[in-house]
Parts: sequence; C-alpha cells; structure tokens
Amino acid sequence: MDIPWEDVRLFLAVAETGSLSGAARQLRIGQPTVSRRLAALEYQLGRALFRRSVDGAVLTGVGERLLLPARRMAEWAGEVGRAAKSSEGHLQGIVRITAPPYPCAAFLAPFAAWLAGKHPGLQLEVISSPHQLDLHRGEADLALRHKKPEQEGLTVVKSFSIESAAFASKTLAARLPRKPCLTDIPWLAFAPPMDTLPPNPQLEQLIPGFTPVFTSDNYLVLAAAAEAGLGALPMPVVRHAFAGPSQLVALPVELGPYKRLTYHLVCAKSALDIPRVRLLSDLFVSEMERTIASPA
Repeated sequence: MDIPWEDVRLFLAVAETGSLSGAARQLRIGQPTVSRRLAALEYQLGRALFRRSVDGAVLTGVGERLLLPARRMAEWAGEVGRAAKSSEGHLQGIVRITAPPYPCAAFLAPFAAWLAGKHPGLQLEVISSPHQLDLHRGEADLALRHKKPEQEGLTVVKSFSIESAAFASKTLAARLPRKPCLTDIPWLAFAPPMDTLPPNPQLEQLIPGFTPVFTSDNYLVLAAAAEAGLGALPMPVVRHAFAGPSQLVALPVELGPYKRLTYHLVCAKSALDIPRVRLLSDLFVSEMERTIASPA
C-alpha cells in the first residue's frame, strides 16, 4: 500500500501536536481539511490511527506503530529537499533560522535589515519558540542554540561566547544599594511556556526561592518592562551594530558561572550545500564575530 508523503506529514502533525487544530496551525491549512484527509487515510488503512476526544487526539496502537517510520520519512523528506536545493545556482529565496527570544530581537532582526540592503533577493525568516524546530526535517535551515547538537547529521557552524550582565533602567539602578546583592534586585523573567529558557534556570540556581516581580512569555515585553524601571533583566553585554538605542545600564552584580552565555549556530550538514544557506550563515558568522569583538 502506497501512502503519499503529504498524508504521512499530516498524520505526524496530528501525532506530535496532539490535536487536529494543532496540526492545522502547524501545516497552515484549515481544521476541516485536516479532519477530512485524516478520515480518508484511516479509511484507506482500514484502522483508526487516533482516539479523538474533547481533549485532543491520542494515538491508537496502529498509530503508535506508524510513528517512528513516519518520523524517519520526515527526516528523509528534509534530506531530499536539501539535495534538490543544493543544485540551485542562484542566491535568492528564504532562509529560515530559529533561535531563543533574545538573539531573535537583538541580533537577527537588525541583521535581517542589513541583509535586505546588501542582498535584496535573500530573505531571512526568524522563528522564536521555546521548542526546538527539527533541522533534520527541514523545519528550519539554521538554529541558534545554547547546547551543541547530539543528533547525527547535525553540525555546529560556529560557536559564540558572549558576556552577560544584569541590565536595568537608570532610575531603578539609582534606587538600589551601591553594591547590590542578587536578592536586592527586582527581577524580570519568562512566563510559561518560555520559562525553561535563560535567564530563568540561571536565576533559580543563583537565588534561593527565586520569585520574579514580573513575567511575560514575550521578550520584547520584558525588555519594555526593564526600560520602564520595573525590574532587571540579564542580557548579553554586546549589542549588534544595527540594534536600536537603549537606556538600560549594567548593574554591578556578579552572575557567577552564568556571566557568559554560549550560542551555537547549528544546521543539518547537507544544508550547507544549499548556496543561499551557506551564504547567509557566512554573513551572520562574520557579523557576530565583528559584534563580539566590538562590545557596546
């Protein structure tokens, strides 16, 4: 029995999001379309793949057996797509990069503006998410991550070690003790589902009973709260040459082992054979090295 890749992709989306609505959002199609195509697939197989309820869709035994082969098929589909793109002779098109919230706002957005002026045919698409996109499947071409990849087939293009400090408004800094302790500072931090990302784990390790004064799942909201004087936010000391102005100042506190953050630029090895991905990664590495060499 031949099952088209698009049907496998739909099955996988429902399985991994846990609902038809989640699959619809991921695949960017309507939920009725997902329901209709899934019903057609189950009719073709003669078996139910999911048990549906108001809480979502749970795999049946048959669905469980299909899950691993479907994931492998998704990885190979990504590999096929990259092989096809590697033969392209032009340097135009979209390159998708995924990263934590801070580098998305502070580095990638201004870098995209610079890129548009230098290479107008090359477009950067930036995805900020608490969940890692699957580079094997081609969900993104490049990723900035805090940890080196362990999966076979992924490679580190470049690693960046960046100094961090606690930043606050001048107004808040003036209200704090001259040499504040970590516990003297009102902290800003991420709310779920972003609370597994820095600075939350670091602050929880450094401050017993850590309780932030304000949380948000959006980095730009946290940055605005810091600018307004609500609290302090740990951020890298360096600023991209194309970043906008900021009134925040670094506080004289020690962040211990978390004074430096490391970002790894990661991709599938075969992605570097795609001309536009190779060009964009080279340009980004060059700009990041220049930024780190010239801290604000």
